[in-house]
Amino acid sequence: MEPIPQAPTGATGPEAASPATAIQGATSQQATAPATNSPETAVPETAVRETTGAAATRPAAARPAAARPGGRTARTRERVLDAVASLLLEGGFDALTVDAVAARSGVHRTTVYRRWRDTGALLAASFDAAREQPWQPPDTGSLLGDLTEINRQIVAALTEEPSITRALITASFRSPAAADALRGFWSDRFTTAAVVVERAAPGADARTVLIASCAPIFYELALMRSPATDDLAERYARVGAAAVT
Repeated sequence: MEPIPQAPTGATGPEAASPATAIQGATSQQATAPATNSPETAVPETAVRETTGAAATRPAAARPAAARPGGRTARTRERVLDAVASLLLEGGFDALTVDAVAARSGVHRTTVYRRWRDTGALLAASFDAAREQPWQPPDTGSLLGDLTEINRQIVAALTEEPSITRALITASFRSPAAADALRGFWSDRFTTAAVVVERAAPGADARTVLIASCAPIFYELALMRSPATDDLAERYARVGAAAVT
């Protein structure tokens, strides 16, 4: 529903609160050069052997729980996830390896292996971080207006070039862990956006209305790669609004 996950960065200001920028911010604030390794990242080489052995075979669902670390841990996470975003935009899923992320971010490879283990966990962490981005559904005074505004944010996220939104969605088809995290992202956003339906039509099935309004946008722009027309957002918002009657 809302423009999809954006890889986390230190985005601030009005855009940081919108769903579209929850994904778009990554494209404008990616790390462009590796940072100097800090003492925190200088982990014994045995950490690589430990994480590439039995630990590496653990199910993707066992990835670390999404949480907002602070201090140096937060900076490390930001550098790593910015690297994930920039690599995805440059070369897609196949360019995303733990070693490539370590090199791009400047974080010691043993630290990346220890915390994220594999590509799937890195992608899942990007979706989890997107869930942490604050987003409030619009309140325009009407259901049609609210659905149209949500759709406009989705259109913006899917049509910007390069689009981290499209890149992350595409990558999720290659990783069970990322797909699971993406489902969690959508579940969270549907729950948050339900209020636009509930205040206009109490008792209506909010999820059905939101899907009727938003899903065609993804179909048109992400799957069919159709050009975005000026009326696209409102046209499908009207379909969603009609679902309450």
